[in-house]
Amino acid sequence: MKKKNVGVIAGIAALVVAGGWYLNQGNDAKAEGPGQGPGAGGPPPVTVNAVVPERRDVGVELFANGSVTPVRTVNLHPQTVTTIREVHIREGQFVKEGQLMFSLDDRADMANVARAEAQVARDSATLADLERQYKRSQELVAQNFLAQSALDSLLSQVEAQRALVQSNQAAARATRVSASYTTIRAPMSGRVGAIDVHPGALVQMSTSLTTITQLDPINVSFTLPESTLGALLAAQKQGNVEVRVNAGNSMGSGNDEAEPVVGRLSFIDNAVDPQAGTIRVKGEFSNRDTTLWPGQYVTANVVVQTLKNAVVIPQSAIITATNGTFVYVLGEGSSARQVPVQRVYAFGDRAAVTGLAGNEQVITEGKQNLRPGGKVRLAGQAGKPAASKQGEKA
Repeated sequence: MKKKNVGVIAGIAALVVAGGWYLNQGNDAKAEGPGQGPGAGGPPPVTVNAVVPERRDVGVELFANGSVTPVRTVNLHPQTVTTIREVHIREGQFVKEGQLMFSLDDRADMANVARAEAQVARDSATLADLERQYKRSQELVAQNFLAQSALDSLLSQVEAQRALVQSNQAAARATRVSASYTTIRAPMSGRVGAIDVHPGALVQMSTSLTTITQLDPINVSFTLPESTLGALLAAQKQGNVEVRVNAGNSMGSGNDEAEPVVGRLSFIDNAVDPQAGTIRVKGEFSNRDTTLWPGQYVTANVVVQTLKNAVVIPQSAIITATNGTFVYVLGEGSSARQVPVQRVYAFGDRAAVTGLAGNEQVITEGKQNLRPGGKVRLAGQAGKPAASKQGEKA
């Protein structure tokens, strides 16, 4: 009797398990919905985002780190041994070309000038007397009161005295030049550096008085890979090549995103550095507001080419695989179509490419789950297939 009860209980349990399994299968089928089950024609559509490519001109730029260098800088030294009499400028002052900067002790030089001028005056008076004697002697020779030999001797004295006067005049000019060294003027317009000498200090030719640096215009020097030399030269042949530099903090303006300073390419070196494989170039910039300062580090970029009406897409849409570089676009019947592309120029998060007509819907997100011909739907259109109309932007 006990064995019979055990068999009945086991049978009832089997029926309960079978019924539960049947009910669960029915609920799963309802959850999947029609056309989405294991036997309903493949996996569900992949949700994606898509954009329409842009059409615009794109500048091909070369970027480099550089430093600001002055067009000219002059280190002032005295040309004589003397003492400082007066300093007419201040440190950091802007001076104009020809402006008086230093006066040196010129007493000895002025005395030498006066002596040289007196020597010229004395010899000129002697010359004038000899010339008068020669003129009278000519009259006496004409009247046969004086021998010709005496006249010739007097002419020799006149010519010798005339040469002596010319020599003394040259010596006087040299003395005046030496005296001019005691007055130091600005050789160009610019900003004065540190001044380490003061009135009364003894200076000599090795003593540095100060420096003058030209700030406007100013140069930025940087290097580019030698592979860019051809593009640089080609761009220069077309006309002025634009160079932009960004000084970061813009001389303490507090604006980290300061407007770049625009100049022009002014110099390409005549040789490539064989060790570094780079070419040195310079850009020249107007610097009236002193945005750029000598020795400052900056970032520079040069526009060497402009891609006209280029097709621009997000770089996130580009896939690089063993079979090449391609993107997915929305095709017929809400399917993903693979299109080979070539990245011509990348800038930021975008790239100019070839291979697209420009009116496709390029898939940017969800592409990792795609296969050619796979079904897709646009995000925000749950339950609806992706629009296959070309040119419709998500």
